[in-house]
Amino acid sequence: MKNLYSEHTIIKESDIFIKSDLKLAIDKAIESIKKNRKILERYIKKHPDFKSSFKPIKINKDAPLIIRMMALAAEKSEVGPMAAVAGALADLGLDDMRKIEAKVCVIENGGEISAYSNIQIDVGIYAGESILSEKIGFRLNPKDFPIGIGTSSGTVGHAFSFGVADAAIAIADNATLADAAATAIGNEVRGKDREKSIQNGLEVAETIEGVRGAFIILGDKAGTVGKLPQFIKIKGKKWELVKQKLDFLPDYIRDFY
Repeated sequence: MKNLYSEHTIIKESDIFIKSDLKLAIDKAIESIKKNRKILERYIKKHPDFKSSFKPIKINKDAPLIIRMMALAAEKSEVGPMAAVAGALADLGLDDMRKIEAKVCVIENGGEISAYSNIQIDVGIYAGESILSEKIGFRLNPKDFPIGIGTSSGTVGHAFSFGVADAAIAIADNATLADAAATAIGNEVRGKDREKSIQNGLEVAETIEGVRGAFIILGDKAGTVGKLPQFIKIKGKKWELVKQKLDFLPDYIRDFY
């Protein structure tokens, strides 16, 4: 078993958990997130609609990388670009971790996960008051990487959602797309008929280019579509799982705008 390092840090609105086999890689990720947040903030000052729009925004080809990443994910998912902000920051941090050849790179930014690893990583799922919350998760094996996991919720956290899903989860090759896609999927989970609401969200997932699969939890109902990582049962208390070296269980799952 490899010795892994982990760190929890808060950078303004970004609540971040990072795990790696290299301590330097964690430092690189934090430096990257700080740098790219500043780039994003400067861009928003000049282009305030980039922050406020709930629809894709056209940008110039010479826009900063983080802006281009968010805009592309938003276009594919038909949501506003800020729906991809947490995932984009995580992806850019992960890229810098990999540049120094870290073998285990996991960044969770407000519930959005960007990961690459040569060992197994377990991810717990928090879905508010649902009976499935903290009872199930994903086992990410080396063949699953690189991977992005995005989660949107209409009942957990302070992010805006048009839907009522306890957790709408999208799986993609990167967290930028997964983040935006989860928002789009979660927005469609609404209505009195829970099964129909879930189906509506899953149908949206199938239309988004680059989404591997989706998993939606609404109360005691759940549904899946596409190719998902292996499901696992979560045993023991959340805080016990956090202490395990290969377990990665976010305190909560939310988007942030």
